[in-house]
Amino acid sequence: MKKLFIVIAILTASFTQAQQEVKLDIFDALVLKTIEVSYEKYIDETSSFGISGFINFEKNSADFKYNEKRVITPYFRHYFTFDNNWNFFGEGFFAFNFGEKEIPMLGGPSTYEDYTDGALGIAVGLKYVSEGGFTVDVYGGAGRNLFSINSPIVVPRLGVNIGWRL
Repeated sequence: MKKLFIVIAILTASFTQAQQEVKLDIFDALVLKTIEVSYEKYIDETSSFGISGFINFEKNSADFKYNEKRVITPYFRHYFTFDNNWNFFGEGFFAFNFGEKEIPMLGGPSTYEDYTDGALGIAVGLKYVSEGGFTVDVYGGAGRNLFSINSPIVVPRLGVNIGWRL
């Protein structure tokens, strides 16, 4: 019990000392059957780090879907502008991705093979922060899977997030 209390105290102290944001990828939630939630913490006014969690609920029979079923993406962002409202940023990320790759079968239905891989990539984006703490960020980029021959070569990193600065 004491260990749990100490961990909670340390996490609470670290959260109260820096700006942080909690965000939801609204584009994926509205257009596709996916959910992506992100947490971002600022190191200083020009740098931050964060983590995103992505879950895909789309069926394999859908016309358009991500190959990835689940993705955990730690990232580092550098802000090139530090205006109060609009900020341009570059991002480096590593995406731990789990999914199914389609294997076409000659003369029959396709089958799917599970994969697990890690992708190293970059993205660029633009963030708006209102005076009250409401945030919107739009970004795009790609990563390359590094370890498995069964996974797709490219992992997309796209999003339109809305959130709140704490």
